[in-house]
Amino acid sequence: MTTATINDTINETNADAAADTAATARTDTPVLELDHVSYSYTKGGKKVLADKNYKFHAGRVVSITGPSGAGKTTLLSLLSGLTTPSEGKVLYQGNDLAKADRYRYRSRDIGVIFQSFNLLPALTVAENIILSMDASGKKFDRPKKEIAAELIAKVRLQPEYLNERILHLSGGEQQRVAIARALSYDPAVILADEPTGNLDLATQDDIMAIFRSLAHDEGKSVIIVTHSPEVAAASDEVYQLAKLVRHHR
Repeated sequence: MTTATINDTINETNADAAADTAATARTDTPVLELDHVSYSYTKGGKKVLADKNYKFHAGRVVSITGPSGAGKTTLLSLLSGLTTPSEGKVLYQGNDLAKADRYRYRSRDIGVIFQSFNLLPALTVAENIILSMDASGKKFDRPKKEIAAELIAKVRLQPEYLNERILHLSGGEQQRVAIARALSYDPAVILADEPTGNLDLATQDDIMAIFRSLAHDEGKSVIIVTHSPEVAAASDEVYQLAKLVRHHR
C-alpha cells in the first residue's frame, strides 16, 4: 500500500503481495486524472480543493482520506461528473469531462455506490439492478435477470435474494446489492462514498475483498472515500487530502 498527499508524486513500492498483484493490472495510461483542479462553491470564494494533480489507474483500489472539510465529497463529485472544476480539468481516458457527454459518462463509464445505498426499498433486488441496466441505455446479449443473478453471486449473495424486496434486507446485504447495481453495466470505474461506514468489521472486510477482486481480477479502478483506517489499510494506495486553511494577516 502506498500513502501520499494528493499532490505528491506516487512512488510505487513492493511493500506487500497485494500491491504486487494490483501492479500487474495497472496500465500506464490513467483512467481518471485530475489536472490542476481547484474548486470553490462561489466565484472568487474560498477554495475547497486547490491545484490537485492526480492519476487513477485501472487495477487499483484507492482510498481517499482526510479530515472533515478537506474536500473528499467534493472530489468524488468532480470525479463522477456531477460537478465541474472552478479551475483545471478532470480527464476520463484523456478526455476533458467538461466537454464530454456527462450523462453518458455517469450512466455507462462509472458506477457510483452511495453511503445511503439509494436503493428502491419496495422493489426486489433484481428490479433494482435491472432498472440501472435500463438507465444505461446499453444493449445486453443475455436476459437481464440472468446477468443480475451473476452479479449478486459476485457480491456473495445467495440466488434466493434475487426476488427479495430491499426493505427486507440488512444494511450489509443492501450494500452488496448497491455494489451489484453499480456493476450492472460493466463500468470501468467504481466510485464509493463511505461504503462501509455503517457496517460491522466482518462485513466491512468482506466488502473490501469484493472491491479488491473487482480491481485486481477485472481491472477496474476502484476509488473509495473513507474515514476508516481499516479500509485505507486494505487499499492499494491511500491519498490524504489536507484541509485548506486560510491565513489572515
